[in-house]
Amino acid sequence: MSEEASMSPAELALRDAAREYHRSPSRGKISIAPTKPLSNQRDLSLAYSPGVAYPCLDIERDPNLAAEFTSRGNLVGVVTNGTAVLGLGDIGPLAAKPVMEGKGCLFKKFAGIDVFDIELAEKDPDKLIEIIAALEPTLGGVNLEDIKAPECFYIEKALKERMKIPVFHDDQHGTAIISGSALLNGLELVGKDIGQIKLVASGAGAAAIACLDVMVGLGVRRENIFVVDSKGVIHSERADALAGKLDESKRRYCQNTSARTLADVVKAADVFLGCSTAGVLTPEMVKTMADKPIILALANPEPEIRPELAKAARPDCIIATGRSDYPNQVNNVLCFPYIFRGALDCGATRITEEMKLACVREIAALVKAEISDEVAAAYAGQELKFGPDYLIPKPFDSRLILRIAPAVAKAAEESGVALRPITDLDAYRQSLSRFVYQTGMVMRPVFATAKSKPARVAYAQGEDERVLRAVQVVIDEGLAKPILVGRPAVIQMRIEREGLRIRPGVDFEVVDPEDDPRFRAYWEEYYRLMGREGITPDMAKVAVRRSNTLICALMVRRGEADAMLTGLVGRYDQHLEHVRNVIGLAPEAKVMGAMNAVLLDNRTLFITDTFVNEEPDAESLAEIARMAAEEVRRFGLPPKVAFLSHSMFGSSNRPSARRMRTAADRFKQIAPDVECDGEMHGDAALSQDIRDRMLPEQSTLTGEANLLVLPNIDAANILFNVLKMTGGHGVTVGPVLLGAAKPAHILTPSATVRRIINMTALAVADAVAE
Repeated sequence: MSEEASMSPAELALRDAAREYHRSPSRGKISIAPTKPLSNQRDLSLAYSPGVAYPCLDIERDPNLAAEFTSRGNLVGVVTNGTAVLGLGDIGPLAAKPVMEGKGCLFKKFAGIDVFDIELAEKDPDKLIEIIAALEPTLGGVNLEDIKAPECFYIEKALKERMKIPVFHDDQHGTAIISGSALLNGLELVGKDIGQIKLVASGAGAAAIACLDVMVGLGVRRENIFVVDSKGVIHSERADALAGKLDESKRRYCQNTSARTLADVVKAADVFLGCSTAGVLTPEMVKTMADKPIILALANPEPEIRPELAKAARPDCIIATGRSDYPNQVNNVLCFPYIFRGALDCGATRITEEMKLACVREIAALVKAEISDEVAAAYAGQELKFGPDYLIPKPFDSRLILRIAPAVAKAAEESGVALRPITDLDAYRQSLSRFVYQTGMVMRPVFATAKSKPARVAYAQGEDERVLRAVQVVIDEGLAKPILVGRPAVIQMRIEREGLRIRPGVDFEVVDPEDDPRFRAYWEEYYRLMGREGITPDMAKVAVRRSNTLICALMVRRGEADAMLTGLVGRYDQHLEHVRNVIGLAPEAKVMGAMNAVLLDNRTLFITDTFVNEEPDAESLAEIARMAAEEVRRFGLPPKVAFLSHSMFGSSNRPSARRMRTAADRFKQIAPDVECDGEMHGDAALSQDIRDRMLPEQSTLTGEANLLVLPNIDAANILFNVLKMTGGHGVTVGPVLLGAAKPAHILTPSATVRRIINMTALAVADAVAE
């Protein structure tokens, strides 16, 4: 049987989507871009000869200046030889390159760290050590990736001894750090002393040994740890132990015991650690474990035991896995970007055990900290309260970098490995907030909320190919329960033409505007609403027959849908009129408005009012800004508002400048908990230095603004579209309709499939929050 024949339709679709994702619009996932202008001869003379000679000579005299004059202090090499790639095994360095590029993306998106992915065609450990060590002048740190055990232990140990930069094997230590945090919190919940527990590990590879080493550092006694590898329990009477053939990492956990199998040794165990393979821990084994067992089943993609099976066998157990579709996901992305961020910023020469343990404790503490408004909004509908199903922070908790990087930097200084100790940790923590806002992952918390409680979303342009493609992803990702308004025959024909897998009546509901049994109820409802606005019964019938947007609005009003999307065909104002008339204003709203987000390379900007109010007065501007700030929180971000103008803090007394000044003052009254300032220039909104020069120590806005309030619809719409094309690569969210009584968003004819998916997730998140 061919590989393709053995794949399910969903796997085939994922394969094709992954290939296209990596192929276009540009090859691969990373690129190198200059950070300095090169627009004239002077720039060229500074960037290269003759000007470049001066920093070269400075570095020759003082090598530490490389961190000041070059990108080395923010550059990590992700290095592999492709011998243990994910679940694919020894596929070689070239085939591993997409994985290494992906790791580089995570470094950049979560912590702003630049990456060179380095794939080496070399399996000899000593030669690998020589090659990697020779790269020290280029790199600020080394992340070893997907190198098989036991060579990985030897390579990392040798490189740590030779190199004066951080070296970190994430496959070992990332999993170890997160599982260590889960262990600490799990033991706290069940009330057990870490020094008294019995721990059984299935697997003795790089990740398992690293996990055990960290857990010993946390207080687990080595004599209480029992390890099972492919040959059974590692014990002193085993042939390889007697022959002296156990590698050093396994010898540390070799026990004098009569137990020979996992079933033997797991009896009365308080903790199970799985870094092995699917299904090795059976429900029968779980039943024999100690009271309130903790199970860390970390094999991917299929854990050693599924949580539902473990819970059925032992309802008192606490379980974590490596999967995102269960609570307590042990995900390395919770730590490795932030460990390197802290290590690079303090000039650490290595990553010490103290730095790793500091990371463990910060991650463990974060789940017990008070949930911020932004995190609560980002994961609306999910109970983020410390307990059996919330041992570990969510991967997109924006507080991770703010807590881990400073703790790592502090531990580096205390360990004596920080070349540039950070003296003001509070200021450093404040500076890290810039990475929270430039992750490019701004939609992830919204997606998480949508997946937690998928809502019914009605699509007015249900026949549009973009909608159909978007709905395929929506179904695959479990984001919503789609309702498509359109002719069934046309929808089916276009599904087949596009090669999609979605099925009408199974994956989504179809509302036929030409033949729906609710037609009478719909036009009568519309007539009741609009009878005193010049709409006759016959006009109401015609309107409902002709407007899919009107049908969607009536469905939302009647509770037959939770949210709606429209606008792919026709004028924005026409769709807005139906939403105003049928859904109306939210009880607390005084005006409607529109907001768009542009996902730029180094920040996300929200812009309002882009589509609704032509020349809003000061009161309306303040109200629109208030509603927009609430929506920004949905993305897990604290809103920072700037009221923009041609005037800078009173430099002009023209009517538009006075209006923006008044709007800013009014906003401060109605939203005193939100940072804002104005009126100001656009550059000042993004630069505290500019504001401080104009108003030293007086600005009521810190750092960069992320919500820009423009004086009129022309300014807002033009700014949004220019940024979309020049800096956002067309990646946008919106328009987001503000002030409607129910989630209803009006897109534009230029909307892409990706934008429809984003807005579906946001519409569901809005519905969940109601």
